[in-house]
Amino acid sequence: MAETYDLILQGGEVFTPSGLLPCDVGVKGGLITDLGRLEVSRADQVFDASGLTVLPGVVDTQVHFREPGLEQKDDLEQGTFAAAKGGVTAVFEMPNTSPATTSIRALEVKLARARGRAWVDHAFYMGACEDNLSRLGELERMPGCCGVKIFMGSSTGSLLIPDDTALLEALRNGRRRVAVHCEDEARLQERKELVAGGADVTEHPVWRDEGVALAATERLLRAAQEARRPVHVLHVTTEEEVPLLAAHKDIATCEVTPQHLTLVAPECYERLGALAQMNPPIRTDRHFNALWEGVRLGIFDVIGSDHAPHTLEEKQSASYPDTPSGMPGVQTLLPLMLNHVSNGRLSLERLVDLVCSGPQRIFGIVGKGRVAVGYDADFTVVDLKAKREMTSDWLAYKCGWSPFEGKIVTGWPMSTIIRGNIVMREGQLLGRPIGKPLRFSEAL
Repeated sequence: MAETYDLILQGGEVFTPSGLLPCDVGVKGGLITDLGRLEVSRADQVFDASGLTVLPGVVDTQVHFREPGLEQKDDLEQGTFAAAKGGVTAVFEMPNTSPATTSIRALEVKLARARGRAWVDHAFYMGACEDNLSRLGELERMPGCCGVKIFMGSSTGSLLIPDDTALLEALRNGRRRVAVHCEDEARLQERKELVAGGADVTEHPVWRDEGVALAATERLLRAAQEARRPVHVLHVTTEEEVPLLAAHKDIATCEVTPQHLTLVAPECYERLGALAQMNPPIRTDRHFNALWEGVRLGIFDVIGSDHAPHTLEEKQSASYPDTPSGMPGVQTLLPLMLNHVSNGRLSLERLVDLVCSGPQRIFGIVGKGRVAVGYDADFTVVDLKAKREMTSDWLAYKCGWSPFEGKIVTGWPMSTIIRGNIVMREGQLLGRPIGKPLRFSEAL
């Protein structure tokens, strides 16, 4: 194929569309140009991948980097730094910043802030609100936009879409897949009296029970069918939702998070307190086991981290239910899931489907998700046998904590390569931030 290469990854096992193969990968001009046994003398740079596994670049399709307006929690530079350190090559960032991302101008501000500061490739969701419902079809096609995000519950300010009339209008304006936070606002408000005046954080999944999630998901699926609009249900948490979503694959895809596949109530709340608090909540082993069954059966399409940091002071200075929900997760997504591969819960093939090819398939990301000629030279290079501890000095979160600090895992990201550029190697970030906006087939 190519006569010369900018980079050759040599000696590793490579996850290709044909499966895991011992081969070299040739890169030129930021693209994959060859697979096979390659002559390293024809390359400007050689990456020795001996003993390592080369995966397609990992894509995290749900992060909250908090910029603009909430930078004490996180920002685009530090958040993407942590992503790259964890083996993530691209992210989709959420709209609930301050101001919220609900207009062309707000999107342009985020893109400008990311330019020269983002370590990984990126795109931003456009938030649906009452003021922009009729323009969502235009807004979702803007360069750098990964689609529309709807909050059916648990949001503040203008981003809440609590009623079916507004939900249906949002779904009727546009054609790209819409990502949705499914918690039913009316049921949330009805049940809030259970924790009003103060309660133990172990009551979080009692207040925000399975009915809160199920009611919203049922409403969304009815509206999606009426509008004939594909939807994506974020962070599924309940046993009841899994078969429901399996029965609606014609209209809906769905996500599960590493947190909900790793933590179990009530133990996590007793051990971590408000650090385990997120929306929808970590639930009991009944739901935990159902989520893993959904993974096994292929019902879930992607794993997203729902990286949503708050400072320790914010988490610890208030009493539940006034403590903020959310936890950091973009850097620990891959180590946690590689550990599940190691312990036999998950095959490597299924993991690649959930964090590489799945995001590309359901969102139409151009040039990502496969190690194949013509695709972007994005690679997440891992050591499947490395046993490491997620220590405080490895974690790069601006918020300064993780619920998984101190956890020992087997399987570790050794290098992050984006468009042929080695961005992270053995825990060290190299060069300067080179992240660019992602492109999408339905927005071209």
